[in-house]
Amino acid sequence: MSQSTISALDKQLLLDALNRCVAACEHCATSCLAEEHVQHMVGCIRLDRDCADICALTARLVARGSEHARHIMKECIEVCQLCQNECGKHNDDHCQQCAAACKACADACRAYLG
Repeated sequence: MSQSTISALDKQLLLDALNRCVAACEHCATSCLAEEHVQHMVGCIRLDRDCADICALTARLVARGSEHARHIMKECIEVCQLCQNECGKHNDDHCQQCAAACKACADACRAYLG
């Protein structure tokens, strides 16, 4: 699917999912840092930060119609899946919300890629 055949609505839905994932990951990382046993959350925090960064980059590339968006989106899907899996291991609400946002983001990227 080329950039020209993607509707503005589809593009906006993808951007919304990417930006929700950025916010959820940032919130999760910050909340994990406040946990009593923060050393047990290091993997979660690292993935949250990586996921927020790749989603933000992907959103910028998609928004500007960059020819590199599709390539980066594949990496975004991979990192979102890793973050979803890690956050899904923890019972904290912020981790569960992050896992859900990561899943939704990866699904939106897959749908966009066709």
